[in-house]
Amino acid sequence: MPLKKHKPTSPGTRGRVSVKRETTDNHNKPYKPLLKSFKKSGGRNNQGKITMRHIGGGTKILYRMIDFKRDKLDIPAKVASIEYDPNRTALIALINYADGEKRYILAPHGIKVGDKILSSENADIKPGNALMLSSMPTGTIIHNIELTQGCGGVLCRTAGSSAQLLAKDEQYAHIRLPSGEVRYIPLKCRATIGQVSNIEHENTVLAKAGRSRIMGKRPHVRGAAMNPVDHPHGGGEGKAPVGHPGPLTPWGKPALGYKTRNKKKKTSRFILQRRKIKR
Repeated sequence: MPLKKHKPTSPGTRGRVSVKRETTDNHNKPYKPLLKSFKKSGGRNNQGKITMRHIGGGTKILYRMIDFKRDKLDIPAKVASIEYDPNRTALIALINYADGEKRYILAPHGIKVGDKILSSENADIKPGNALMLSSMPTGTIIHNIELTQGCGGVLCRTAGSSAQLLAKDEQYAHIRLPSGEVRYIPLKCRATIGQVSNIEHENTVLAKAGRSRIMGKRPHVRGAAMNPVDHPHGGGEGKAPVGHPGPLTPWGKPALGYKTRNKKKKTSRFILQRRKIKR
């Protein structure tokens, strides 16, 4: 999808870069039976305490119920429309099954209205079809990958993301994730062929703070701009360097590079190769 650079007709459009989405939705009207309302938390837990900072406000949106499981087997479906989803970076596709049922799925890159897709072990290796990992040839590009059989896809669901099936043994498939991590995943787990749509999303530029507020993101103040009573990085004359080893959270715990993963975590044994560390 091409990028659109807006003309600087106002301060808010100066520097703005957006994606020309190849959607076919009719005046942004989604399929009503697959909509669900939900209340935003504002970053607060069930006790009303803020547990995630810098969250609040934003426009009211309806949740689109996405079929991550793709468990309607051996029934062909036809792509009816490709729509924008305010809850995620990827586009979604409304598909009509041969028996009359309609569902939303993550739209793979390159899929078009009128294409036929299938969730079956005998399906062709083409974008949009869902199969077990055991039925895919090595080297296949996949997304929406399950971690346990029947749980629904949890890996590679953001715009432009994809993984690769490297090898298979008796029980597990070796999957290279976007982070570079190679992981064991059971062969009975399902995944969808292809790359997630809206691959140019990472190149967008919001250009103004108001668009972040519309998305529900509140202002984020640097710790170095605070007083010492508010943040470990605060205080000092001018831009004072941090007087302790490594950056810290507002509560004094190490951040940015500090390993928090539990070595005794049961799922650690499924990691064949650790992800690449960005310096």
